Amino acid sequence: MQWTLEQLRYFEAAVAAGSFSGAARRLGRAQSVISTAVGLLEAELGVLLFDRSRRNAVLTEAGQVMHLEACELLRQAERLQLRAQLLGAAPEARLTLALDEALPYLVVRTLCKELAVRYPALELVVLNATDKEVAQYIEQQQADLAFHFDRGPVSSILEQQHIGSVAQGVFVARGHAMAHGGDVTRNELTRHRQLIMDSALNRALAFSPAVWISDSFYSIAEMVADGLGWAILPLNIARYENNRGYLQEVPCPALALPRLPVRRLALHGKKLSDTCQWLTARLTELLQDGPR
Repeated sequence: MQWTLEQLRYFEAAVAAGSFSGAARRLGRAQSVISTAVGLLEAELGVLLFDRSRRNAVLTEAGQVMHLEACELLRQAERLQLRAQLLGAAPEARLTLALDEALPYLVVRTLCKELAVRYPALELVVLNATDKEVAQYIEQQQADLAFHFDRGPVSSILEQQHIGSVAQGVFVARGHAMAHGGDVTRNELTRHRQLIMDSALNRALAFSPAVWISDSFYSIAEMVADGLGWAILPLNIARYENNRGYLQEVPCPALALPRLPVRRLALHGKKLSDTCQWLTARLTELLQDGPR
């Protein structure tokens, strides 16, 4: 079997153009080059691809089948070439990564340690911020890649991808009226101040008529610890060492809280580097293995 990818490309071009002469013009080659290449391909395959009794390049039944196969082979060859280019390309020298400050600390710590081993020559800039600021860093092209909790719509110039989620729960200070050890009802929640994140999504989770609003889960956790109200918090925030011993999770089956989704942000249309693709894939894995 001696057929070549070049012959397949000429074959596909003839089909797309509807004639050998059209394919020749499209590819900038002599018509004889195209017709010879297709003839050699037919000889190697042992089938007639075109009905030459027609004026234009009309495929035979066998040619129709072989055209589908040829197109798939050409697509595979293109993917192979692209993958080789990515693997052979020199790693980027500098990467700016924007991270939601509320992401699980141990997960982020593991990610950075593995990044240092995999890309030892990389200069990394990490920007820790609120979820809104993280999105702004990408919009203003101050960061190459961002990961944050999904708390609602973002700008249309941003490309987003869901990569995982983190469990959340209802927390109060130890000694709070709702820290009685039993299930808490929605009616009980409405009788106490609720501390919520400043986003449209979290405002929809306001169950109490009395609310305080902040743009930081860490600030909310501290206020909960000071007995200023109750809050729905990611488990990793509530279990952070500074909060441990001060917060108590209270079961509230009536809420049926969903997991808090995490997403990747990048500038729409911007090709992600090998490093960015690895970060996305690895963080997805770590979130699956991390705090539930």
